[in-house]
Amino acid sequence: MLFINTLDESTGPGGLVAAQTQTPVTDGELLDSYSRTVISALKAVSPAVVFIQVKSKAVKKSQSLGRPGSGGRGNDQERGGSGSGFLFTPDGYIFTNSHVVHGADEINVVFSDGREMPARLIGEDSHSDLAVIQTWAPNIEPAKLGDSSKLSPGQIVVAIGNPYGFQSTVTAGIVSALGRTMRAQSGRLIDDVIQTDAALNPGNSGGPLVNSRGEVVGVNTAVILPAQGICLAVPINTAKFVAVALLKDGFVRRGWIGVAAQNIPLSNRLRRFHQITNGGAILVIGVEKNSPSARAGLREGDAIVSFNGSVIDSVDDLHRLLLTVQSEQNCPLVVIRHSELVTLSVHPDLKS
Repeated sequence: MLFINTLDESTGPGGLVAAQTQTPVTDGELLDSYSRTVISALKAVSPAVVFIQVKSKAVKKSQSLGRPGSGGRGNDQERGGSGSGFLFTPDGYIFTNSHVVHGADEINVVFSDGREMPARLIGEDSHSDLAVIQTWAPNIEPAKLGDSSKLSPGQIVVAIGNPYGFQSTVTAGIVSALGRTMRAQSGRLIDDVIQTDAALNPGNSGGPLVNSRGEVVGVNTAVILPAQGICLAVPINTAKFVAVALLKDGFVRRGWIGVAAQNIPLSNRLRRFHQITNGGAILVIGVEKNSPSARAGLREGDAIVSFNGSVIDSVDDLHRLLLTVQSEQNCPLVVIRHSELVTLSVHPDLKS
């Protein structure tokens, strides 16, 4: 049981006297407060969450039985799938996962009020497992996007989606860890992934991960099996700049340097010593063989503080800058290595 201090004010001959008393806070009241937090987040976002149904045609070759003309002919066989997504603009643009809509010939979305609408694919990026689709969504308030860089381990988060087709399912948990890496289906590493224990199941893919203020901080994307309570989400800051590229071109063209990294803080002493303005840096935890980073001499344990003349505080900063580089550029890469400032020259590959 917790106690809250209050002031009991009374007047007497000496004037106003404040006597401190203690008001007990019961476990039930604490649980009610937690419930109100989850309910508030759910109310803020759930109208914008959609159930996505996809259909695609697969060609199934018939088996030859020795009859003329039977070999090599195909039969169209329709396949279906489902997932989640959420509206993030008033004009019907929806975030979801690339693996939910990849290869779809037909996409339909169902809103929480039961309305079903057709949707079209705007673009997808398999390297971040993100996609944007668009539908007609009148009178529906889009979800508010938050700032995933402000997340902290232990923070309450709420996941909303449609696991196994059960629409508008809500689960709650905490941010278990930040700065994880996950390999996308394309084989590329997704950096700075959010780990949460909010329960996710197949069908939650593409749904929002929401903070206690009702702001979307991540796009739910994966469950680690057979583990219990290890679920992953792509940070909303990553999704924001991917969306800009998808809305502009329908695909993401980015510079690639072949490095896996995670966010780290920098001490005031280190910043003053090197006379840099960084609030943080990114620690290199892996360098791919024969990659631009490997050719430039980047090593595991280096802390990247600047790329192409711009300060690097987080993995999101590096991702954002790699979207702007051209393949013919030689980009200066400044790192802290064994307390020394080292400048390398990296030549990014351009990939889409």
